[in-house]
Amino acid sequence: MREGSLEAPVRHPLDWEHPDFTDEAKLDAEMRRVFDICHGCRRCFNLCDSFPRLFDLVDATDVGEVEGVASADFKQVVDACTLCDMCFMTKCPYVPPHQFNLDFPHLMLRYRAAELKKHGLPFAEKRLSETDRNGRLASKMAPLANWASRRENGLTRPILEKAGGIDRKAELPKFHSPTLTARARKARPEINRAAPAFGRKAVLYATCFANYNEPQIGEAAIGVLARNGVETEVVYPACCGMPKLERGDLAAVADGARTVSAALLPWVEKGYDIIALIPSCALMLKFEWPLILPKEEGLKRLADATFDLSEYVVEIARKEGLAPGLQPLDGGVALHIACHARAQNMGHKGAEMLRLIPGAELAVMERCSGHGGSWGVMKENFEVAMKVGKPVMRQAAKSGKRYLASECPLAAMHLAQGVSEMDGANPAQPMERIGHPIELLARAYGLGEELRA
Repeated sequence: MREGSLEAPVRHPLDWEHPDFTDEAKLDAEMRRVFDICHGCRRCFNLCDSFPRLFDLVDATDVGEVEGVASADFKQVVDACTLCDMCFMTKCPYVPPHQFNLDFPHLMLRYRAAELKKHGLPFAEKRLSETDRNGRLASKMAPLANWASRRENGLTRPILEKAGGIDRKAELPKFHSPTLTARARKARPEINRAAPAFGRKAVLYATCFANYNEPQIGEAAIGVLARNGVETEVVYPACCGMPKLERGDLAAVADGARTVSAALLPWVEKGYDIIALIPSCALMLKFEWPLILPKEEGLKRLADATFDLSEYVVEIARKEGLAPGLQPLDGGVALHIACHARAQNMGHKGAEMLRLIPGAELAVMERCSGHGGSWGVMKENFEVAMKVGKPVMRQAAKSGKRYLASECPLAAMHLAQGVSEMDGANPAQPMERIGHPIELLARAYGLGEELRA
């Protein structure tokens, strides 16, 4: 027996189809085993709200141990987990290959899978996880959908809160028409044949968020890559399944993985790299899908060919060198390092990418934004999400930078709302929210004005 672990963390496949995975007695025993280790360590007390909830439950018992906590109370610990993976990647000394074999996020996922099997998903949660259906409908009537979702709309937001459980105070993403895939079918920028990286070919996996909500991320990526000689195609067969993973619907995630991989693998066979525009989606393709369907070799090949967007640009800079023409930006950037970018274990690629801009002034923030996908907009979570994100919001507000960016557009949106509502915020000179740092690189190349049009 030894304390802690010096080896790199290793994740085991999820045996989610085995009956033991959702067996209530065996799950409860594993929850108690893991929670007892967490209680004895408490290193993760400041990561998210799951751990304070757990420790408060233990401390409130007569015995001061996990054995005194009722199993029914475990749910509140599970509900606070956003599956950010930071406890597994950065804090826990007992992750595999340590013999304690502790994977807290995947245990929370197992609990949710068991809940789903037993109770099914509430109607509102199920509807929220159908991102493709929602995106297709809302993008067709984007002005109306965006009017209805505005925080200032006192008519519709109370209804949305009551029917869907979405806090009326939470900022929500906008929808756009045409979508990214539709825009990509129109005129494309000319490929720079003189660029050092000319000859590279890549498929941009649009992701549901970039396709329906912030297509400018994809347009910026297309522009930057074309300037650097990279031929691109935009492909979007379906959502990566992260919203369904958050709810424990592993069967749906597996189905989605098969659908998306069937569309992307032929491009891999033709020599194309795969670029995911959003870190959460890159994490799914690279890590989660192969753990959910470990016997499917195609998913492993796809994972090996997949890059996060910032990661890909930095690789071009390192291997071939970027095309010339980058100009300094007016004002610095407060850059939040998203948890699902950190969970890919690739370093601060967003910061590395922005430092390629001459004279770049960065304030890098590496703490949780508090948002956690759809988690942070729900009525029962919104106040906690704002509380968890407050340290980063303070950092951003004090940075004095012109731009506020994150590789996770939802995190950037959440942080921007918090900064705008802080005491002392200057409404006359608010920070400009940037959905992804690739947009700033596009502006530095002189592509900014057309992307903002």
